[in-house]
Amino acid sequence: MEEKWWQRSVVYQIYPRSFQDSDGDGIGDLPGITSRLAYIRELGADTIWLSPVYKSPNDDNGYDISDYQDIMTEFGTMADFDAMLEKAHSLGLKIVMDLVVNHTSDEHKWFIESRSSRDNPYRDYYIWREGKNGKEPNNWGSCFGGSAWVYDEKTDMYYLHLFSKKQPDLNWDNPVVRDEVFTMMDWWLDKGIDGFRMDVISLISKPEGLPDGEPRPNGYASFELCANGPHEHEYLREMNRKVLSKHDLLTVGECAGVTLEEAKSYANLDGSELSMVFQFEHMSADFDPVLGRYAAQHKNLPKLKEILSRWQRELDGVAWNSLYWDNHDQPRVVSRYGSENEEYREKSAKMLAACLHMMQGTPYVYQGEELGMTNYPWTSIDQINDIESLGNYRDFHAKGLMTEEEGIRMMRTRSRDNARTPMQWDAGPSAGFTTGTPWLPVNPNHVTINAAEQLQRPDSVFRFYQKLIRLRKEMDVIVHGHYALLEPEHPDLFVYTRTLGNESLLVVCNFSEQEQAFAVPEEYRGAEILIANYPDTAPAGVVRPWETVVYHRK
Repeated sequence: MEEKWWQRSVVYQIYPRSFQDSDGDGIGDLPGITSRLAYIRELGADTIWLSPVYKSPNDDNGYDISDYQDIMTEFGTMADFDAMLEKAHSLGLKIVMDLVVNHTSDEHKWFIESRSSRDNPYRDYYIWREGKNGKEPNNWGSCFGGSAWVYDEKTDMYYLHLFSKKQPDLNWDNPVVRDEVFTMMDWWLDKGIDGFRMDVISLISKPEGLPDGEPRPNGYASFELCANGPHEHEYLREMNRKVLSKHDLLTVGECAGVTLEEAKSYANLDGSELSMVFQFEHMSADFDPVLGRYAAQHKNLPKLKEILSRWQRELDGVAWNSLYWDNHDQPRVVSRYGSENEEYREKSAKMLAACLHMMQGTPYVYQGEELGMTNYPWTSIDQINDIESLGNYRDFHAKGLMTEEEGIRMMRTRSRDNARTPMQWDAGPSAGFTTGTPWLPVNPNHVTINAAEQLQRPDSVFRFYQKLIRLRKEMDVIVHGHYALLEPEHPDLFVYTRTLGNESLLVVCNFSEQEQAFAVPEEYRGAEILIANYPDTAPAGVVRPWETVVYHRK
């Protein structure tokens, strides 16, 4: 099958609020992004995923959109966007926009009309239901804690919100809603953008009849019971037919609750729906059985390997993987699976990078990941901005499942705010992010972990990512090679091969601070070392702490 441009691409995610402030108000903005595009070009990434910059009251940091065809005032103007897009294209960078169409803001004109009366023409743009026995229509819970329903006194009905109360869910069963979304997508594509990352797109088709689900410890059924609904693929194929197929785009769906079989439809190489999906199964490998992600982490490398390997094998030749450790919704991977110990932080950051980038799929680099940025040392619940972390903490705390001290520990390991602290550009005040007061605190370790220092050092984490990206551009075996896992039950080593014809790679990664015994298979002894995170070679049969070595054989 003909190679698509996005199969060899590396995507860099920008969270605009935290990337670069240009006007001193402490909030990142579009002119700030434009001023840093050359940095991304130097890294070698060729595509930028831009988290939402649309007009928004900012209840969920821009994922609550009040106007899809305007820019949030804090971020600048549409002229600023146009200038950024033009500059990006002049540098050979593509721009992928965040498409948030499972829900809008409750301040969107559609919802203002919808809630005004039961017979308003916009009423059916959203999901309204009568209460049941004086309570909510069903037991669904919001992703952000509490019920997924809000009672609206004016019309004596409830509206559905799988996320914030200020994010009412759109009714995708209404064909007029779908046409509105498709028209808006066409408008952005006419501007010249290069694709869409589709927020929680697997939730747009709700189960028939909106039935109750199995309650979780907080008393509510998981919002994920809405995933992969009865008309999901029908609606995405319609989107593809009417909009996407007319352009050469990268499209990636954030697909909560996606299974491998579903992914083969979403990301089929026949191009009928999307280019690829973000699956979450590997992100849950260290979850707690009761509190889910909101508990102290439990590293389970065999489980993580099993999940990633299954996705590698099953999608090979059928659909396309997206590869990620970090994004705006995840804690920093160095703090999660690597080491914050200064002796090993950079080695672990490089090991994690090689482990991911040598797999089949399109890698995503989240801002600061290429520097080995870490979680923030939160000391109080009051420091937290993230609506999801706070909502779930309050649920668990109220039910006696989590003390305040445990909540602070949870914030340090799990809160989305760990990914959202400002980008660490230099060792100066506010890390070069702003001349004002940053909207979230800058990590104190920016004095030693920052872009300015790493750009000057040939053995930095940045330069390691740069080399990984260059290798992907150059080598077919990295893009298309078949995957096989070795040592599946080893608690600390992640070892796999990639093979394409007579060419192959052996990827060895140590996820621990202890030396591990490992005998390199005979066929790789004496093979070229393609990339490694130690300057010298380990003694035979030993893998050093946090070491990674990639062997290349022709």
